Amino acid sequence: MFREGSRVNEIWSKADLHIHSNHSDGLARIPEIMEHVQENTDLKVIAITDHNTIEGALFAKSLEEMYDFEVIVGEEISTASGHIIGLFLEHPIPAGLSVTETLGRIADQGGIAIVPHPFSNRGIFGPFGRSVFAATVNELAFQALEVYNSIPYLGWANRVAAKMFTGGQGIAATGGSDAHVLQGVGTGYTVFRGTTAEDLRRSIEALETRAETGRGGLSVALRYARSVRRIRLQHAWNWERCEARD
Repeated sequence: MFREGSRVNEIWSKADLHIHSNHSDGLARIPEIMEHVQENTDLKVIAITDHNTIEGALFAKSLEEMYDFEVIVGEEISTASGHIIGLFLEHPIPAGLSVTETLGRIADQGGIAIVPHPFSNRGIFGPFGRSVFAATVNELAFQALEVYNSIPYLGWANRVAAKMFTGGQGIAATGGSDAHVLQGVGTGYTVFRGTTAEDLRRSIEALETRAETGRGGLSVALRYARSVRRIRLQHAWNWERCEARD
């Protein structure tokens, strides 16, 4: 419901803001992802966030008009200290820069910066970085923290992120699947006010988003277990992109 008097949009929707395709180390091709989202999920917005490239995201964006959801052009950037997701990008951001410079490059494009899996081995705070997070959260110019990531082996890192996120740091909470297999898409997501990508942006800026988990936890975990070798091979085939450094 949309009330004209108060201008309050009471529709809440789901967005998966962390999806990988075969343009980096995901197994699914962009057309497969688009069809899967349309036929098997209720997502209103997705972001393709391949490692150190926006090629797949731009391809997905070019197909958007055929579907009932919107695509955000994103990139999971390998900084010198861990990964940062940039959303609403027009140009790729090079790997190997400092966290601060990477965040600045995202801001220069009018994008939104999300810290994914912040306390994982490849998170910018690392598995033992709770004190670092507390000390630097007000100094780093990112808009959101991924407090839920549906990759099966990140349960501990998710718990730390949820514990450290209090909602009072001036940053929004997001969730994402970090899907590397097709069946993983939508198993972690962000709930936002509205239905469009621009609504999502406003909801993040208003600090009103929340992270949630979808269905299929065990079956998706088994799918990942069966796909580990293929994911590693895909990563190896795209090694220069996935592990890019300046």
